[in-house]
Amino acid sequence: MQVQPPDTKRNPPEERIEDAVAKLRAAGTKGELAEAIASEIIKYSLYELQVIGGRVRQEIDKLPSPYREKVRPYFQQQLFDVYNRLMSMQRSGGFSRMNGKIDDPVLFVEFLDAVPDGCLKDPEHSGTDFNFGDPIKSLFYYLLCCFTMFVMDEPGHPVGTPFPGGFIVEKRADGYYCPIRDKEEEVPFSICNFCPAKQMEGV
Repeated sequence: MQVQPPDTKRNPPEERIEDAVAKLRAAGTKGELAEAIASEIIKYSLYELQVIGGRVRQEIDKLPSPYREKVRPYFQQQLFDVYNRLMSMQRSGGFSRMNGKIDDPVLFVEFLDAVPDGCLKDPEHSGTDFNFGDPIKSLFYYLLCCFTMFVMDEPGHPVGTPFPGGFIVEKRADGYYCPIRDKEEEVPFSICNFCPAKQMEGV
């Protein structure tokens, strides 16, 4: 009996991304959205997570010092701390108590509309913070950012994230403020265009 090679065309990136976006789009509450995100995130193998982590480190290492050292823990927090938080809440059943509606449904739909092109249009130079070079790895990034911004209502870049010029993402009594919130419009797939943070004044 001849052994057939694995079917590499099964569930191509386009189909997986479209299916994930459709699943997120069907969510009616924050809890349902979080469950949908978790159901997609759990598909990533340990090997894939290690590859993603390696690519993140590689991209951070390209940044100039001392900015590189300052921003490294925040970029790691943006992905892997959020990943651990999502998985922990999913295992504990925390999403079942999140019955509130998504705060800005229009912006949420705009975000979902942008995800396929953000992953597929130019994988080497997508709107992510990291040039993953792979649509499925970019999807991982967008899924976690969706959880942060539309489930937890927190900025895509964690509070404290430094940016060139000495400014950081801040949490104030009236919400979150970011120095680059409105400055990424020329990057159509940047998460900044969908972030709940407000543009910091005078920056």
